Amino acid sequence: MIDVSRSIPQLRVCVAFCGFAALAGCMVGPDYRTPPAPPANTYTAAPLPEQTASAPGAAGLPQRFAPGQDIPAEWWALFHCEPLDALIRQALANSPNIVAAQAALRQARENFSAQAGGTLLPSVDAQLGATREKLNGIAFGQPGVSEDFNLYNASVNVSYKLDIFGGTRRGLEALHAQIDYQNYQLQAAYLALTANIVTAAVKEASLRAQIEATERIASAEADQLGVLGQQFDLGGVSRTAVLAQQTLLAQTLATLPPLRQSLDQVRHQLAVLAGMLPSEPTLPEFRLDMFSLPETLPVSLPSALVRQRPDILAADAVLHQASAQIGVATAALYPQITLSASYGAEALAPSQVFKPGSTIWSLGAGLLQPVFHGGQLSAQKRAAEAAYEQAGAQYRETVLLAFQNVADSLRALDHDATGLRAQTDAWRAASDSLDLTRGQYRVGGVSYLSLLDAQRQYQQTVTSLAQAQASRYADTAALFQALGGGWWNAPPSAPPPH
Repeated sequence: MIDVSRSIPQLRVCVAFCGFAALAGCMVGPDYRTPPAPPANTYTAAPLPEQTASAPGAAGLPQRFAPGQDIPAEWWALFHCEPLDALIRQALANSPNIVAAQAALRQARENFSAQAGGTLLPSVDAQLGATREKLNGIAFGQPGVSEDFNLYNASVNVSYKLDIFGGTRRGLEALHAQIDYQNYQLQAAYLALTANIVTAAVKEASLRAQIEATERIASAEADQLGVLGQQFDLGGVSRTAVLAQQTLLAQTLATLPPLRQSLDQVRHQLAVLAGMLPSEPTLPEFRLDMFSLPETLPVSLPSALVRQRPDILAADAVLHQASAQIGVATAALYPQITLSASYGAEALAPSQVFKPGSTIWSLGAGLLQPVFHGGQLSAQKRAAEAAYEQAGAQYRETVLLAFQNVADSLRALDHDATGLRAQTDAWRAASDSLDLTRGQYRVGGVSYLSLLDAQRQYQQTVTSLAQAQASRYADTAALFQALGGGWWNAPPSAPPPH
């Protein structure tokens, strides 16, 4: 037969714990939802062509846009440049920026673990103590009586703060969002590093092409100056023609130091990006003929871009964190209940601490209800809501800039192909014009001014052609960077970790 009188206190305890468990399942504040992707089907107002224009040479191959095709994790391998691939692998292993981003991610994870362990679970502390005390009997109504004694104690203390309104869990939610933020910052560091190395390598190759072309032009102009000097000695040309050729040669040579300075700066930049000192002799040299232009360009769908770009995902994590802080600030307005308990022993001698009769224990519960804080708690809640609104605006701005980056890159690739074809035609025409003008000048068919003008036009077209060729490679890398770089396709064992 069941003793109902004994069961009633136990039922009350069970009901109380069930009530606390039900309340602990509630969390004040908004439940976060990632904003939806923009309702866009394309990146540009005008439709893209199926493929870009073609031009002679390796840099003039037509490129085909492949909407919806995924991006490989090692997208730079599509350029088929082994020195570039080796340099990027070295940079991923040695870059201080990558190491710093990895350390920031570990710090965020440890902060979450520390907070989760200290708030979701009860805290248990073991304590040993020894004190020397003197009591005055006046406190017990016995004036003039005093006694010195030693007091030894050993106890275990347990405390637990009930998360009834979810403030603690919202705080952990904010810390977990910080982990996401640091993780996407790490992906962004990988993407920026690889894209900067590819862009710098292409720039180096372009500068080398411009320097070599300028040196060839200067050599031809020096030969022409020698011919004019002989003709001047024979009275065939005037002194003005010789001085004009000297001026042209000097102007051509004057363009070499800035180009070489830019080349040195790019080389130093590549060394630092790879985690090396600028004085390291092992840095490879890059030339345009070392790169292969990717003929197929994967273009992610606009709806997928917001799930790929690390900066968008990082902004989403910041927005999530701001949303969780609203819950933290809201929970601070409600009552807070803390449970505590201790169990131990206390005695006047160490040998008596663990003997029967020295046991002490306590149970406690505390309720804290904010009543008046001068409007501080309400202001903190309004500040959290304003921070959430700010983070939302920054997220939308990040999305808009991301779509702009992709649109700019797509249009640049289309215009680069058209521009390279036009620049190739201009270079051919200038080269043919220079050869024809030289032949006519030898037989006296044209004046020296015509030859001088043909030389200047040819020099300009050679430099512009090298720049146009490099733009196709650089803007191809910019498109991969704008689309997110394919980090989500990296194997688990390879960087970047996710």
